[in-house]
Amino acid sequence: MSKEIEEGLKLNFDFTKLRKAVAQCESDVVPVVAQDADTKEVLIVAYANKLALETALKEGMATFWSTSRNELWLKGKTSGDYLKLVEVRVNCEQNSLLYLVRPAGKGACHTKGKDGLPRRGCYYRSLDLTDGETLRFVPGME
Repeated sequence: MSKEIEEGLKLNFDFTKLRKAVAQCESDVVPVVAQDADTKEVLIVAYANKLALETALKEGMATFWSTSRNELWLKGKTSGDYLKLVEVRVNCEQNSLLYLVRPAGKGACHTKGKDGLPRRGCYYRSLDLTDGETLRFVPGME
């Protein structure tokens, strides 16, 4: 993903992302929201298959299925920014999961803030509701 999209302040939303991700994925997956158990901040949205869920429960860490790499993704394994699993919730239709987590590292996002550290979560920009295309950094999340 380009830095302009990840760091830019112009909306360039990819409405085809889910279709492409699922089409190239070699496993059946469901969406997973990882939410900070204490602050309730949404940190990341990813996908899980049966193996990812089983691994998350076994390891006690948020685990996903990488749709782009078609492999198990134990969040934090390479960065050290683990998300400790507190609770797993299942929605009414049993087609998505909510991981309530406690971050055990510097952040949950792969992008870095102006301080050079990983951002706490992936939702660090807000959309200007008047023009519908300008993004602004959430204060303190630059």
